[in-house]
Amino acid sequence: MNRARQIGFSYLFLFPSFLLTVVLGVYPITWAIRYMFYEYKGYAAPTFIGFDNFRRLFQDTEYWHSVINTFVYAGGKLIITLPLCLVLAVILNSKLRGRNWLRAIYFMPTIISSAVMAVVFFIIFNSYNGILNQYLLKFHIISERIDWLGPKHAMLTTIIIAVWGAVGNYMLLFLAGLQNIPNDVYESSSLDGANKLQQFWYLTIPMLGPVLQIVIMLAIINSLKGYESIMVLTEGGPVGKTEVMYLYVYKLFFPTPSGVPTDQQFGYGSAVGFVTAVIVGIITLIYHAMSKRLNKLQ
Repeated sequence: MNRARQIGFSYLFLFPSFLLTVVLGVYPITWAIRYMFYEYKGYAAPTFIGFDNFRRLFQDTEYWHSVINTFVYAGGKLIITLPLCLVLAVILNSKLRGRNWLRAIYFMPTIISSAVMAVVFFIIFNSYNGILNQYLLKFHIISERIDWLGPKHAMLTTIIIAVWGAVGNYMLLFLAGLQNIPNDVYESSSLDGANKLQQFWYLTIPMLGPVLQIVIMLAIINSLKGYESIMVLTEGGPVGKTEVMYLYVYKLFFPTPSGVPTDQQFGYGSAVGFVTAVIVGIITLIYHAMSKRLNKLQ
């Protein structure tokens, strides 16, 4: 009886999580998979159209342009974020005065809402009365205002903001990995004449291998899926320069004032969302296969 009661309590505690998973995960995915084959705009009965949504998708130049933008955005974010996080983690793992305060400061952006963060940066990067342009003009670094959210600089601006928001999270993971490396390893290498740079390259990075693999995978997935700050800053503009995959999918389900099309397209949006998830999944699997292969070669 006691055994049965324990099992019953276990299932009782698991039930809320199971219910949330079904309601917020399984059901929406099942719903989207079904409507991929329908034309449905929310205000009329759905019409079965077979694979027409996918035919339209492969002819949709705006979507494929958003795919290219996503790779540019994700690539720029990864190239800057990962080395920066690793260097900061190494510095903050040393016997630096006030390092606990610095860790908290660098981690702070990860707990701030993406929408709030984007609004703050909009005030900073605003072309006409933005704080950044005001200071650059004040110190005569520039002679005229820069349109940071214009066609020329919008992608770079969104990448910089994304880096600022992501540094703390990955830095913390690297820091946890560094703290698991025994100090004896560094002391032994110092006795053998290794300097700090050699220790970092030949000891720190190899011993951080497992953590590095996880961090890179998380960074790839989050970079490909990120769109919240872009939606607040530019809504994918100007002229589609910052339109990314998941923002395009969002606009099909919840059209924005500047979005095209202006009506809800649940059927087509489901098809686009499915293909987008497949693209992200393929990239993740490719990275996973490459990392496993590198592990075997070591």
